[in-house]
Amino acid sequence: MATQDELNQLIDDIAGDINGFIGASIVDLESGLPLTSSSTRPDFDLEVASAYNSEIVKNKKRTIEALGLEATLEDMLLTLDTQLHLLKLIDDQLFLYLAADRQATNLALLRSAVNRHVAALNA
Repeated sequence: MATQDELNQLIDDIAGDINGFIGASIVDLESGLPLTSSSTRPDFDLEVASAYNSEIVKNKKRTIEALGLEATLEDMLLTLDTQLHLLKLIDDQLFLYLAADRQATNLALLRSAVNRHVAALNA
């Protein structure tokens, strides 16, 4: 498992690489609590977003199990009219929640940056 410093650095690195970065958190899947977070908008409540998004991840994992799929959930993209929200599993206990301005970012670059930084953390 990653250290707190490594998780903090992951958020900082992703924030620095993503145009239109709004906020991100590393979330404990079971509790829904963010272990670390950063936002460019004081009105963007990452604690609330983390809690609700943990339920989305847990429900998707249950769906995969209920369908008898032999597959591993890697990430989920939620596309809003003004924002992109990416939920990227780090391991069985943690996921990254990221929100970015849809007009200011490029989905391919966003995913590439997230995948690169999460892979480095898990290396």
